[in-house]
Amino acid sequence: MRSASGGAFLGVERSLTNRRWRAREADLALVEALRRRFTLPEIAARLLASRGVTLENAQAFLEPTLKTHFPDPSSFADMDEAARVIEDAIVLGRRTAVFADYDVDGGSSAAQLVRYFRARGRELLIYVPDRMKEGYGPSALAFERLKAEGADLVITVDCGAAAEGPLNAAADLGLDVVVLDHHLMSGPPPRARAVVNPNRLDCPSRQGHLTAAGVVLVALAAINREARRRGSIGSNNLPDPLHTLDLAAIGTVCDVAPLTGFNRAIVAQGLKVLRNGKNIGLAALAENAGRKGHASVYDFGFVLGPRINAGGRVGDASLATRLLSTEDPEEARELAATLEALNQERRQREAEMLAEAETAAIAEAEKRAVVIVGSHYWHPGVIGIAAGRLKDKLLKPTIVLGGVNEHEPAKGSGRSTPGVNLGAAVAAAKEAGLLINGGGHAAAAGLTVEWDRVEPLKDFLSERLAGELAAAEGEARALSIDATGAIGALDFSLIDALDRIGPYGQGHPEPIFALPDVRVAFAKIVKEDHVRFTLEDARGGKVGGIAFRAMKGPLGEALMKRDATYHAAVRVKKNEWNGNTRAEVEIVDLAKA
Repeated sequence: MRSASGGAFLGVERSLTNRRWRAREADLALVEALRRRFTLPEIAARLLASRGVTLENAQAFLEPTLKTHFPDPSSFADMDEAARVIEDAIVLGRRTAVFADYDVDGGSSAAQLVRYFRARGRELLIYVPDRMKEGYGPSALAFERLKAEGADLVITVDCGAAAEGPLNAAADLGLDVVVLDHHLMSGPPPRARAVVNPNRLDCPSRQGHLTAAGVVLVALAAINREARRRGSIGSNNLPDPLHTLDLAAIGTVCDVAPLTGFNRAIVAQGLKVLRNGKNIGLAALAENAGRKGHASVYDFGFVLGPRINAGGRVGDASLATRLLSTEDPEEARELAATLEALNQERRQREAEMLAEAETAAIAEAEKRAVVIVGSHYWHPGVIGIAAGRLKDKLLKPTIVLGGVNEHEPAKGSGRSTPGVNLGAAVAAAKEAGLLINGGGHAAAAGLTVEWDRVEPLKDFLSERLAGELAAAEGEARALSIDATGAIGALDFSLIDALDRIGPYGQGHPEPIFALPDVRVAFAKIVKEDHVRFTLEDARGGKVGGIAFRAMKGPLGEALMKRDATYHAAVRVKKNEWNGNTRAEVEIVDLAKA
């Protein structure tokens, strides 16, 4: 493989997916220094250098250990108090509930707590709000229900940091609350026994990139430390939070957190725990999905994650936490089968929604900086996925609205393009009185809005984000190419070099290679929307691969026509099937040669 260089790479100013290809540059002196010091293949050293890895931090990057990266729990505002309150509950036997968000991050966070409490002889009540009936986050009614069930303490995970009204209601009920969250905060923390959130304005931890699953991991370490300090019963044999590191890792990946620093260590080490297969819920889910072989970040994000999410999207929202925390093999098999069926239903609803939404979204994109489309009939459980698909197609921040019926407020989920902070803009819209509720991250946001306020919301967000979008438009259209080469260069030595510097994800993107002047030797449609193909080049090299969800776009059309020569942008994969292993590719983009 040769490095990419120059301006528009291979002269591609506008590919079939409307992107400009550019080279990912690397300092050659740094490449050589990395190669020599760490005995790396040149392509691995080049990839590191182009992603900002230096000689000073390369060792920690290549060997991301928790010992190196684990933060001091006391550096988080309120963490020590949270540990004291939770340890009191465990020691005194106070009835405790975990209140979790209905996504993977919430489910994996709650499951860590359930397993920890169980290991210390306590059972947690589990409460996950119904997405359709209750919406995101805690409510006064939910706290009333938990109080009626005998709860003395509620631990909210992946929610609660902005729930001022409900937390006031909990306090009035005499219900203690500890918040373990990570969502952006714009003001002082709400009323609670402890609010642990690295994105609190007064939190000195510098761990704002963590997901809730990562925050819970640190909290468990803090509780263990508190138990040892007190000499609590069993404090010489406390449960090791690292045994459930696979749960922290899947929450980190599925919430699209940057895989740098502590997050990178969580995922790298969490994959090792996953491969041990000790979490019978995850093992049953993988078996149901037909997934075998070496577990990867892909499994977290695209195989296990969507299935775990399916319960919160179109079924029972508590299924994720129950599956991830069960120790009963039969229950694990039953829950995994239920989630598999719900995932199929989710995919069908998603496909129907996308077919309706795409035309309206294209029209919106021509008029505004932010695309907002919605319908009373679109299921709120799949709007986030639809927003992500439309954002990728339109290269603009996109919000999709759904609802229970025309009389209820709209639930919205948004996804943003690089350089455009959608979460902050949604929070500003809430402050401006346009939303009932709303907030999120730079790349994603959720909201609740009255249907008659949607048009003013469109104007507000488009006006607020037009400047950011214009400044970042080139970034949104750009596809960074790491290297170029012939098909013959796609061998196991390359795969080994890529594995050496993984895992890949947000903040450390999977490498993209260009294969110049290739043609499609074979193509067929698989599972309705994907294309399985074989590419060949002038040297006679051939490689198989797949283009996911390509048939309704220009990539699928080009692959099926097989009538031109293309430059192909691909990711290199290891395909393990029936005992055979080979290199194959995933198509990212095509441009006419």
